[in-house]
Amino acid sequence: MVIMKEKELFAMALGLSAPWKIKEIKFDVNDRRLDIYMDFPRGGLFTCPKCGNERCKAYDTRDAVWRHLNFFQHTTYLHARRPRIDCENCGIITAEMPWARMGSGFTYLFESFVMILARKMPISAVAKVLGEHDTRIWRVVRHYVDEARKTEDYHDVTKIGVDETSRAKGHDYVTLGVDMEKSKVIFATKGKDSTTLARFNQDLFDHGGDAHYVREICCDMSPAFIEGAGDYFVNATITFDKFHVMKIINEAVDQVRRQEQKERPELKKTRYIWLKNPTNLTKKQQDKFEELSKLNLKTARAYQIKLNFQEFWEQPVDKAENFLKRWYFWATHSRLEPIKKAAKTIKRHWDGILRWFESGLNNGILEGINSLVQLARRRSRGFRSTENFIAMIYLMAGKLNFNLPT
Repeated sequence: MVIMKEKELFAMALGLSAPWKIKEIKFDVNDRRLDIYMDFPRGGLFTCPKCGNERCKAYDTRDAVWRHLNFFQHTTYLHARRPRIDCENCGIITAEMPWARMGSGFTYLFESFVMILARKMPISAVAKVLGEHDTRIWRVVRHYVDEARKTEDYHDVTKIGVDETSRAKGHDYVTLGVDMEKSKVIFATKGKDSTTLARFNQDLFDHGGDAHYVREICCDMSPAFIEGAGDYFVNATITFDKFHVMKIINEAVDQVRRQEQKERPELKKTRYIWLKNPTNLTKKQQDKFEELSKLNLKTARAYQIKLNFQEFWEQPVDKAENFLKRWYFWATHSRLEPIKKAAKTIKRHWDGILRWFESGLNNGILEGINSLVQLARRRSRGFRSTENFIAMIYLMAGKLNFNLPT
């Protein structure tokens, strides 16, 4: 039976190889802390991180410390002299440490654990569990997200979705670019104006894609997105997202309700009744709806116009435009100003709405992405950094390959 000494055991666990060896191990039971000190012998040779020269000697050193994975719930730190090496090809250069990346105070394995936790819980919770400041955790997340995005290949992207969100209500808008065929966020940037599409165009190019190959864009009716699509995705045809089209009509119905409730107080606190479909109402809402339906309400008429429009999406391709024309006539003659205004908005975006029957791009994909973005928002809550929010969006909805060390 072979009895392995503790230094050999820890060296094997850490995967150390020449010239590195364990010099000392300190274990403090009271502080629940383990410190492992590593060193290299005089004359030890290192590999140059630039040219690969394997026979570089240490020029000088500087003491450094890295946080490592806990050892049986004991906080663990690695200590070593970080050498600068003298390479005959590259001159004086800092050597790479086999257990940690340059500039990090954590080991590779600790950072892998951070990324695993970041996918499952808010960063504030990760920081609390690990006993680290959240700023340090965010640096790790941003680093691995940036590195993973460098390897992304967008050469086959031909159908995209564009949407906007905000880190907090009314603050720090972010525009998202979605690969509609792979259901993943491939681009995120600050702002919501037309220049965001210019940045999307450039990012696509930087990852092997070409905006000229993009044939379909799904977006809302934002003038900025429409302008940006025309300027930077010149071969693409716009499909207006079903979700946003219905949102315009829902908002019109709610405006009718708000105007009418000034004279009909029974409409107060009924907003969600008119936003839902009849089959989705609760028992209490159904009873209230039946009660209100017996009254001659403008809101009820607006609601029926909305329900009729929903049937538009179920029409055969050859009958869709005629159906929309009939609906438009009804809406514009309804004597309900918010409904008339919504109908005219639809008229201005006629082709993009009808395009849905050709492109097949639907709001289901964007809604799924949006649910992940909302989760990302909760994960990044409490941090006043749009960069952190964007990193979390990529982490949650980017389907990135992180290639984390194990």
